Amino acid sequence: MKVLGIDTSNYTTSIAVVEEGKIIYDVRKLLKVKKGEKGLRQSEALFQHVNNLPLMLNDDAVKGIDAVCVSVKPRPKEDSYMPVFKAGESIGQAIAYTNNINIFYTTHQEGHIEAACRCINFNFKEFIAFHLSGGTSEILYVKRDKNYFIEKIGGTKDISLGQFIDRIGVALGYEFPSGKFVDDAALSISDSQLRIPSRVDELKFNLSGQETLGLKYIDKGYNHEEISYSVMLCASKTIEKLLINTLKEYKLPVLIMGGVASSSFLKNYILKRFSKDIYFSNSKYASDNATGVAYIGYMNLRGV
Repeated sequence: MKVLGIDTSNYTTSIAVVEEGKIIYDVRKLLKVKKGEKGLRQSEALFQHVNNLPLMLNDDAVKGIDAVCVSVKPRPKEDSYMPVFKAGESIGQAIAYTNNINIFYTTHQEGHIEAACRCINFNFKEFIAFHLSGGTSEILYVKRDKNYFIEKIGGTKDISLGQFIDRIGVALGYEFPSGKFVDDAALSISDSQLRIPSRVDELKFNLSGQETLGLKYIDKGYNHEEISYSVMLCASKTIEKLLINTLKEYKLPVLIMGGVASSSFLKNYILKRFSKDIYFSNSKYASDNATGVAYIGYMNLRGV
């Protein structure tokens, strides 16, 4: 059996094909953001997805598929909606209807979780997921079996970790998304006395004040490496405090995923301080991709 997965998130067009339980095609294209800009309007992102998808689907791996699975909204909630997902939904439906094959629907968040679980053979049926990306910073209670049950139990009160890092990165002159550049700059020095204090309240946290302080450091002329170090250390200490509080309350394994989870600085910091129960998605599958979506379609087609 061969299933095509499509995900059209805020900043990445993603296509994947799973055949007999294995990924045989995985291609992603970052949407273009003008230098100095901190993001894209939904209309511009939708336009880029529509242009990207036909070229990405023009591959032999996509031929002879038995089903399509597409993410149609950010989260598995009734009020969850973003126009960008209409690009993938419409093209997925066109492929399914013209080929008389099954189409399955899922969400961006479920796709993230499935991809993260698959890439590290994370087989727990009940766990906590930290979904940390440019648009989302949520702590989730998850049950994963034939279907997903997901309940938000914590997260940011204002901006996401990804927004915090990206906004400082753009202000430093890096391209958007700037997480990789900030991460590399932070790793280039062993320590710095410059600090941005973290603020955590049980399973919730704030970052807008931290962003303001980071921007002040830029105005004061601190070098890029020190500012990047203070940003990544703040993000890491925020996650550390959240993990301590989460493990106290839930006594469950924790899976960390999303684009922020691909940070080497964050991963090194956390794994030095927690000896068990903390799992990071493989960096390749931490950021936006369609492999989890394709796997969800594959499981649906098999009736697992």
